Amino acid sequence: MYILDANSDIPLHIQLYEALKHDITTTLAIGSKLPSIRKISQEYRISKNTVESAYNQLYAEGYIESRPKSGYYVAEANYQPFILPEPIAINNNPTASYLYDFFPARQAKASFPLKLWKRLLSKAVDETLDLGGYPDGQGEYSLRVEIARYLTLSRGVVCDASRIVIGGAFVDSINILADLLRDTHPHFAIEDPGYAVPRTVFERFGYHVSPIAVDENGLCIDDLIRSQANAVYITPSHQYPTGAAMPITNRLKLLTWAKENNSYIIEDDYDSELTYRSRPIPSLQGLDTDDRVIYIGTFSKALSPALRVGYIVLPHRLIDQYKAFHGHFSRVSLTTQKTLELFLQEGHWERHLRKIRNLNRKKHDLMKHALIKYLGDQIEIVSEGGGLCINIRPTISIDLNLLRERAENAGLKLYYTNDCSLIGWEAIRMGFGGFEMEEIEPAVRAFAEIVLRKTIYNM
Repeated sequence: MYILDANSDIPLHIQLYEALKHDITTTLAIGSKLPSIRKISQEYRISKNTVESAYNQLYAEGYIESRPKSGYYVAEANYQPFILPEPIAINNNPTASYLYDFFPARQAKASFPLKLWKRLLSKAVDETLDLGGYPDGQGEYSLRVEIARYLTLSRGVVCDASRIVIGGAFVDSINILADLLRDTHPHFAIEDPGYAVPRTVFERFGYHVSPIAVDENGLCIDDLIRSQANAVYITPSHQYPTGAAMPITNRLKLLTWAKENNSYIIEDDYDSELTYRSRPIPSLQGLDTDDRVIYIGTFSKALSPALRVGYIVLPHRLIDQYKAFHGHFSRVSLTTQKTLELFLQEGHWERHLRKIRNLNRKKHDLMKHALIKYLGDQIEIVSEGGGLCINIRPTISIDLNLLRERAENAGLKLYYTNDCSLIGWEAIRMGFGGFEMEEIEPAVRAFAEIVLRKTIYNM
């Protein structure tokens, strides 16, 4: 019997999710059938939507499995209780020369809270700010405190300010890590398809890089084990670019691999704030009991890529090494750090996230609806439900290079995933974040006219 409090600040579906997860990880046997959605709805006098939301989250995280015409069952997993202690040649500055630019990793200009940021900047730059000295090389301590608080509460990351490094967004973080690990962990594994930047950076540092296949559960752990790599970069909560989420079974298996092989896992949580179908899946790092996961994130996707602010949560054993070789100078301006600190401290970050998540959910759904409306079965949607783009693949025979050329001539900028993969995984990245709401349907219609080579009137 679960105790669900309708008057609590915690939503009912989250209360139910937590209660069910506790039973799954401590009491229920593998293969146990869960009560039907209707039964729980009737027993606890809550809506079916509430129960479905809880079940969907458990399913997304791999705690349960769905059997057609049968129901939900506890998935096979080695549960262990624990105690908490884009392509390289990417256009990062899309120009105004295109009628429609489907850039897959940006927000619309109006989405940045400019007036608020200016006010906080003015508040941050006062007589207490020491502009005569050098900032903390690890990042301002007070900002690290705020980031640690956010990560602990929202992502389940186990950290405090002493373990956080403030850096200049993703590329800076991955360069730091490549330098830290190259003498002790020179064999690096990466998802394929996957983000090309880490592969390029680690190759330039002299690593032996092994591409590891990805399936519907994310990185193939057995392939990783066979590779004999001793460090791996992964995007477990929303695999880039396929959108797969790594289930709990595989997460525990991956952590066991890291512990037994004295290896490190670099967890890139690049767009966890932007999920539209379920709650964000908790971090892999929060399950780690052996200090093997290096967690990295940025403020680029949900706030602004122009600020160039990211962070790393380092294992304890790497902190002194970081300070010895990289901790002598700051990578982000003091004024930016202090403004961002106020943004988090005063609650603006949480409010901004709610606003931007709701806005981009609407854009995502508009984009998906328009793609189905104008292209129908001429395409398949291969990943959606999060981030700032929807990946599609034509089901008709079409030359993607010729399609790009025709799009350019018509004033449309397209982005592909084929350089995310050594095995040639191809999809078209239909970015929606940079558009205003009213631009999305005409943009998709213009794209569909290029694909189908005919004029499409409003349908």
